[in-house]
Amino acid sequence: MTRHEAEALLREYTRSESLIKHALAVEAAMRHYAAHLGENVETWGVTGLIHDFDYERWPDPPEHTREGARILRERGVDEEIIGAVLSHAEWNQAEFPLDRPLRKALFAVDELCGFITAVAYVRPEKLAGMSAGSVRKKMKQKSFAAAVKREDIEKGAALLGLSLDDHITHVITAMQGIAGELGLQSGAAVGPA
Repeated sequence: MTRHEAEALLREYTRSESLIKHALAVEAAMRHYAAHLGENVETWGVTGLIHDFDYERWPDPPEHTREGARILRERGVDEEIIGAVLSHAEWNQAEFPLDRPLRKALFAVDELCGFITAVAYVRPEKLAGMSAGSVRKKMKQKSFAAAVKREDIEKGAALLGLSLDDHITHVITAMQGIAGELGLQSGAAVGPA
């Protein structure tokens, strides 16, 4: 699956601008880690871009990811990508364990991208100048972005063999590279998602 095909699939199934921006953030983080780890940047990027493409239509477990996997198989997408999409949801991890670099990275960046986005929304400078320390500080506030599982963020860093600060820094760096597309550049107006 090419990046163009992946984006078309995402937009076919997703209308929410915030979900599309989340997909772009996860894609950026996946591309960053692929380059950092010497993996296939295109495969990792496509995986990040489509990981939640089915969420708007099938938001509930286990349909979310499983319906997407069915559609991806119908379109002939590589099983490596499908397995990673399935593995990022805990209800599939018995069959699709977090035992491969692509799967580990997708799991590691998914929740963290959402959390970093939430932190950026409450900072006047958005992603500019954001540090791991400022993200960790917000992680301690249980009421802030309460739906984000902090333990998944910590588990993701461990899966990648990184300290939490290093992992957060990698993902911030990746997201800063597309801050404009995410609407998270300094001085950007934040409107309804």
